[in-house]
Amino acid sequence: MKRLRYDYSYALNGIAESDFEISVGTIREAYSVLEGRIGAGSEFLGWLDLPETSRNIVPQILETASSIRESSDVLIIVGIGGSYLGARAVIDACTGFLQQGKPEIIYAGHHISGGYLTDLLKYIEGKRVAINVISKSGTTTEPALAFRVLKQWMERTYGRGLAAKRIVATTDLHRGALKKLADLEGYQQFIIPDDVGGRFSVMTPVGLLPIAAAGISIDDFVSGAHTMKDRCLTPSIETNPAFAYAAVRNALLRNGKYIEVLASFEPELQYVTEWWKQLFGESEGKEGRGIFPAAVVNTTDLHSMGQYLQDGARFLFETFLTVENDREELLIPDDMEDCDGLNYLTGKSFSYVNRKAYEATALAHSQGGMPNSTVTIPALTPHAIGELIYFFEIAVAFGGYALGINPFDQPGVENYKRNMFALLNKPGFEKEHNTLLQKLARGSRRKVE
Repeated sequence: MKRLRYDYSYALNGIAESDFEISVGTIREAYSVLEGRIGAGSEFLGWLDLPETSRNIVPQILETASSIRESSDVLIIVGIGGSYLGARAVIDACTGFLQQGKPEIIYAGHHISGGYLTDLLKYIEGKRVAINVISKSGTTTEPALAFRVLKQWMERTYGRGLAAKRIVATTDLHRGALKKLADLEGYQQFIIPDDVGGRFSVMTPVGLLPIAAAGISIDDFVSGAHTMKDRCLTPSIETNPAFAYAAVRNALLRNGKYIEVLASFEPELQYVTEWWKQLFGESEGKEGRGIFPAAVVNTTDLHSMGQYLQDGARFLFETFLTVENDREELLIPDDMEDCDGLNYLTGKSFSYVNRKAYEATALAHSQGGMPNSTVTIPALTPHAIGELIYFFEIAVAFGGYALGINPFDQPGVENYKRNMFALLNKPGFEKEHNTLLQKLARGSRRKVE
C-alpha cells in the first residue's frame, strides 16, 4: 500500500548545514520528551493513543451515525475551533468540496453572524434535521449562541420531546453547561476525553461522529493514523516523516524563516489547511515564539499570492501538500479549432497537468530563494487523511517541545474572550466593562470617517 511521503530536497537551500544538524539533535531531544511523556502538558497526551483507544467507541458511533443518516436530510455540526475543523477537514477531503449524499453536513457556531444563521434557518425549513452540538463546557460564546437559536427552532418544529431525540451532545463526562442541559433534556451523549485538547480531538467522538454520519469509513481513517503512528516510533530522519518535517521547520526558523505557507493543490484540502493552521498556531504561538502558519490553495492562489511567494521578502518558507492520484481521472478532450492552443494536452488527465503545475511551482520558488518541502499523500481516502492528520499532530508536538514551550495549552485564546465578556457587560465583568470603554474611547481619537 502506498503511504505518505515527505520530500525536503528544496528546503536544504535555505538551511545552513550546521543549523540542520543542531535541529536534528533538538528534535531528537523533543522525541524523548514526548515518548517519555515527561514534558509540559503531558496530561493532554491522550491523543497519542487514539489510533488504538478510539476503536472502542467505533461501534456506538456507527450505530448513531446510521440512525442520523436514515432519519435526516441535514446534520448541523455546532462547534468552533477543534470542535468542528477536524471533522470538516476529513469530510471535505474525502467527499469533495461539492459534498453530495445524505445527510448534507452544515456547520454553525463557528462565528458570530446573525445573517448566516438567518439564512441557515431558511435553508433547513421543510428538511429533516439533526444536530450534533460539540463543546466541552457549553459556554463558549459562538456555539452556545448558535445552539440556543437552533434548539428553539428544533423544539418549535418537532416538539420538545422529538427534538431531543434529534440532538446529540458531545461534551464533558461530568461537568459543564452542555452536560447539564443534555442530562436535563435527555440528549444522547458522547464524551470528550479529559486528556485530549480540542485541536487534537478529531479521532474522538468530536470528529468521528460527524465523519461517520457523512458516510466515511472511520475504521479506515483510524487505521491510517495507526499506520503513521507505527512509522513514528523511532527518532530517525530517514524513516520517521514527522521527525524530518519537524527538524526542517526548526532549522528554517533558525535561519530566519518565521512564516510557513502550507500550499495545497486540491480544493478539497482547504479545510485540512484550516485545521493545520489552528493546530500549529495554537500549539506553537506563545511566549513570543513559534512559526506563523498561513495557507494557500493552488493553482488558484498562484494567480494572487504567487508573485509574493516568488519574489517577495524571504522570511517565509513553503510546505506543499499534494495528492498522487485523483478520485477520478478526467481527460482533456480534443478541440477541432484549437483556439486556446491546448490541443498539445489532448488525452492528458487534469491530475497530470496539476502535478506538473506543482513541480514547476516548487522548482521556480526554490530558484527564487524560497525553501520548500512537499508532503504527498497517495489519494483522498480516509486512510490517507488519517495518516496525514496524525503526521501533523506528532510533528507539532516535536516542534513545540523543541521551542521549549507547552504545545498543548492555549492561554492567549482567553484574552479576547475576557475583553468581549467585559464589553458585553457580562455579570462579573462590570469593573472591566468601564475600564475597556475608556480605553476604546481613547483609542478612537484618530479615527478617519
